[in-house]
Amino acid sequence: MERMRAMVRWTAMTCMVLALVIFAISAEGIRTPVKDSPESRADIILIDTSAFSGRLDKPPVPFPHDLHTDALAKQKKDCFSCHLRETKPKSPSAPAAPGVQPGERMSIKFKRIKDTTPREVRGIYHENCIGCHMSLAEKGEEFGPVVCGECHKGALDHSARKPMGMDRSLHFRHSKAAKEKCETCHHEYDEKAKKLFYAKGKEGTCRYCHKERIEENRISMPLASHLSCVECHRAGKENNLKSGPVTCGGCHDEKAQMKVQKVEPLPRMERNQPDRIFVKTLGQDEKGTLTRMNPVPFDHKAHEGYSDTCRVCHHEEMAACNSCHPLAKPAEKGGNVQLERAMHRSGSPMSCVGCHEINQKAKECAGCHGLMPRVVQSKDESCLKCHMKPLAQTTAPPSPQPAEKEVAERLLQSRQPVKGTYPVEDIPENVQIKTLVDKYEQVELPHRRIVLSLVKGMNGSERGAKLASYFHNDKSTVCQGCHHHSPASPKPPACLNCHSRPFDEGNLAKPGIIGAYHQQCMGCHDAMAIEKPKACVDCHKERKK
Repeated sequence: MERMRAMVRWTAMTCMVLALVIFAISAEGIRTPVKDSPESRADIILIDTSAFSGRLDKPPVPFPHDLHTDALAKQKKDCFSCHLRETKPKSPSAPAAPGVQPGERMSIKFKRIKDTTPREVRGIYHENCIGCHMSLAEKGEEFGPVVCGECHKGALDHSARKPMGMDRSLHFRHSKAAKEKCETCHHEYDEKAKKLFYAKGKEGTCRYCHKERIEENRISMPLASHLSCVECHRAGKENNLKSGPVTCGGCHDEKAQMKVQKVEPLPRMERNQPDRIFVKTLGQDEKGTLTRMNPVPFDHKAHEGYSDTCRVCHHEEMAACNSCHPLAKPAEKGGNVQLERAMHRSGSPMSCVGCHEINQKAKECAGCHGLMPRVVQSKDESCLKCHMKPLAQTTAPPSPQPAEKEVAERLLQSRQPVKGTYPVEDIPENVQIKTLVDKYEQVELPHRRIVLSLVKGMNGSERGAKLASYFHNDKSTVCQGCHHHSPASPKPPACLNCHSRPFDEGNLAKPGIIGAYHQQCMGCHDAMAIEKPKACVDCHKERKK
């Protein structure tokens, strides 16, 4: 009997597939197929039932979402043609966002609220997608695929989807729209009560809890964003309110992101954060040895203005750095990274040293920093730039004892920034380079103009100006970009003193004078995106015969 049932099922499935194929062939004469998505789209969603079934019978389906919403809009249909309404979980005393009906929201899933069995979910897609396409074909209208292979193409590598973030400007606009009611979006989860609640003064980025994938009782960041952000935008538009995008491309298309209005000037995001603090470096390691570095006075307010989001530094939670990265014994919470390594890790945008190095790659700075190897500096030149010595007390300490933030502020104000370089009259206007005079005229190097251009570039932005003024050691630092191994002096020795005419066979790392000039000059032009000179004769005028 069971064998007979299996044969019946197999026969029915075969007939169904044959019917679909025959229908597709017979409809080809009237078919105006929906055009394939362009090579680059931001709305490609991958329908992959293996995510909850554990196995994959056919390749995933790349689904152009905005293409379908546009087609529905022409038929005067909306999102609820594909997405059902569901009861919204009770919010932690948060007011509804403008235009959102309390207690109801749109399900993010297609034609269902919850996933059931893999077979039923596949059936929902096949019945509704193919059924809709067939219905359009019967009406003689444009329609989509009705054959398996036309949908199940596998993951496409031409998706132009770009992750969307919320920088401080966008956050300010949302905060203003929500009338400063932070509880509209921010919540935490009470493990004991098993419910969400609003913790005033402890607001943090959504990504602190919502990761890229679903974890235990926390939904993923993409799912949380679409349930909250898109639903709020959709409801706002439904109620004729000014709202954000509801299409995939509206958020995830790079060109659309570039059009997002920036708030200028941008007010400070207030969360009871300090203006200036000390990064603590004093304490005892696991052996009881006292560490000897001075604490670092840190201008928190200034650094806020340099970053688009707090997550640049507070990447796991909104707390002091040493709460995750202890001074001595590494902790699992901080990825087993000690505080010293967290602050000094080269190349990392989340460390102090790494962030400063990244800023040095700006074209205004790259002419010097991008070419020359890092010179080992003395402790006074490097460490003490941040680990500042305590101020000498010339008078009795005030009473009561000043707060840490006041001491940090005094230290920061005591810094003596180095502005610019030597006076203009002390900078040679031109330098004659006669290395190739047997073939060309001598090169007239506009020395003063180059130096002043470098100084102007360093001061081109507030961040660059501050980095240069606090970390350049003296007025000769800008000179070190070219005179890189010479003693700091207003009159450094000529290049030939180090770079001999032919290269030094005993030191292959040091180029000869011709190689040094071309490497330095052309390398600097390339790093700083300077187009000219392009040809030899732009520098080396042809020798008059």
